[in-house]
Amino acid sequence: MILYHGSYLAIEKPDLSFSRVTLDFGKGFYTTPIKDQAKKWSKRFIDTKGQGILSAFEFDENSMQSLNCLTFENYSEEWLEFIVSCRTGNDIGAKYQIIIGGIANDNVFDTIEEYLQGYRTKEQAIAKLRFEKPNVQYCFKEQSIMDKYLRFVSSEEVK
Repeated sequence: MILYHGSYLAIEKPDLSFSRVTLDFGKGFYTTPIKDQAKKWSKRFIDTKGQGILSAFEFDENSMQSLNCLTFENYSEEWLEFIVSCRTGNDIGAKYQIIIGGIANDNVFDTIEEYLQGYRTKEQAIAKLRFEKPNVQYCFKEQSIMDKYLRFVSSEEVK
């Protein structure tokens, strides 16, 4: 499987020390099998960094059978609680090697904020999220897993 990462520079060797803690699944290296999604991530950097770069990696998904993975199949109460915890600085996913699941994009994030501020109940937030088409992200949580299972393929500038 090919996984993509959007940034402002080519990432040939991912390094977790550059990751922030308050992301969807906590500190990790985020990729997606959806090329257009990664291109959108890359384009966010054009105004601030002058360029957007899409890096591609080969990943043997069969290797996940031997790894400690957590997969969220859809937006659910469990996913919502996980995202909220991680985005507020409590990286409850640190015990996993890879986490796979939906992205808290702008529409999703607005719903999460409404839930956090008490404007929506958990049930209302989940009901609204069910109408969102989930994109998918693979979050690699350990440097040794990336070093072993992600192989850099190529990078390209995104316009």
